[in-house]
Amino acid sequence: MRANKNRKKRNWVRILGIILLLLFISVGAYLFIVYRSLTNAVDTMHEPIERPKREITFEKSEPFTALMLGVDERAGDKGRSDTIIVLTVNPEKNSVKMLSIPRDTYTEIIGRGSLDKINHAYAFGGVEMSMDTVENFLDIPIDYYLKVNMEGFQDIVDAVGGITVNNDLEFQEGKFHFAEGAIDLNGREALAYVRMRKQDPQGDFGRQKRQRQVIQGVIDKGGSLGSLTKFDSIFKALGNNVKTNMTFDEMVDIQSNYRNAAANIEQMKIEATGTYIGGISYQLISEEEQQRIQNELKDHLELNQ
Repeated sequence: MRANKNRKKRNWVRILGIILLLLFISVGAYLFIVYRSLTNAVDTMHEPIERPKREITFEKSEPFTALMLGVDERAGDKGRSDTIIVLTVNPEKNSVKMLSIPRDTYTEIIGRGSLDKINHAYAFGGVEMSMDTVENFLDIPIDYYLKVNMEGFQDIVDAVGGITVNNDLEFQEGKFHFAEGAIDLNGREALAYVRMRKQDPQGDFGRQKRQRQVIQGVIDKGGSLGSLTKFDSIFKALGNNVKTNMTFDEMVDIQSNYRNAAANIEQMKIEATGTYIGGISYQLISEEEQQRIQNELKDHLELNQ
């Protein structure tokens, strides 16, 4: 009788061992598929540029910056960067500062030797000229860029399963109606939500706020456990619509050493005054306001120490 009990016990141990082995194999295979899908997407996204870059030691948690450009690119038209957002990341302070620069900001276009709207820098000289111009405007180094095709941005929103934003202004944009309060958006709705400007009393600043809401919504939803099963479509959407000079190894280092900072994103606002010069609308930033923004970003990057 005891021999039978021992045999049954050994059988259950063996069965449990087989189940655990199969589980580990399945998890390993899943992780391999995720890894392969991610690396394929990053290879597609990676687009290096000919521009000097600071040496940043991620293992030492050194602060860095990234310029996010939302570009409407169509066939035969290079487009302009209608969304210009600067991110400064400081892991020691566990924070990210997010600054939206009005696309009509009147400033020097570096490489052209002229004053113009800041979003024209992309049309004149692509990513490199945009980075140089923003770097000069803010007086901080711009280390990385993320260029997002706004026409395809809806694919990214759909890939994460839609997002939720808190809308403080009821409005109609095209065939879409956006009520006040917490609203759920799919990709097409999110694109219409961020593009509306003329009905907003805050004009371009209101649109910038909605852009930041949508970006935050994608970050929150994409980082949730519920998105693990959607990894393939998320990576595919990113690969098709995002370009960056950041390498796969740099992304891994940032995820390992800076992930806590992403939980604390502070949105900054730059004050500007609308005016017309030669019959063209611009946003003017006073020297005092420009200095204030520069100092805040430099402090966050620990450049004033």
